[in-house]
Amino acid sequence: MTDIKPVLPRTAVPSLELQLAPDGAAFNLDAERPRHFTLVVVYRGLHCPICRVQLRDLENRLDAFAEKGVGVIALSTDTEERAARAKTDWGLPRLRLGYGFSLNAAREWGLFLSAGRGTTSIGVEEPALFAEPGLFLVRPDGTLYFSSVQTMPFARPSFADILSAIDFVVAKDYPARGEVATLEHGLAAF
Repeated sequence: MTDIKPVLPRTAVPSLELQLAPDGAAFNLDAERPRHFTLVVVYRGLHCPICRVQLRDLENRLDAFAEKGVGVIALSTDTEERAARAKTDWGLPRLRLGYGFSLNAAREWGLFLSAGRGTTSIGVEEPALFAEPGLFLVRPDGTLYFSSVQTMPFARPSFADILSAIDFVVAKDYPARGEVATLEHGLAAF
């Protein structure tokens, strides 16, 4: 038995309230008012060198997301101190970086958890438990449009591809897919 709760497209995402590094400003997903979406990026934490590369890429694309009507936040289960260090050391002056995302909240968002295995290749200790990566595009009404949830740090979706996809889905009013909750529901459509 697992306590992972996948979030289905076209359904409400769990609430998301947390503090931002480095000053502890509040973030509340319900208060976001993007034209099209909020992109929620869950990263593994300060210990992850792949996260550093991913979030630097995201930092460089913030203007492109804003032009497309997409608000952006990255968050992790890291502590305030670790998140503040990532923000500074990784060169992320504009990216909203949330911390203290609880393990229970990670499960409610359908994320996988890993146990720490000591010091990583960049010399940073892994936390005892942490969330693996996930990307979520959330509509202004709080429903999920798209998600990508991973069990490993490798082979993450490209932000360039996501930007291109947003152009297409907005222009074509393309519906969220993956909405079938049970096989019985899916077969009833045929």
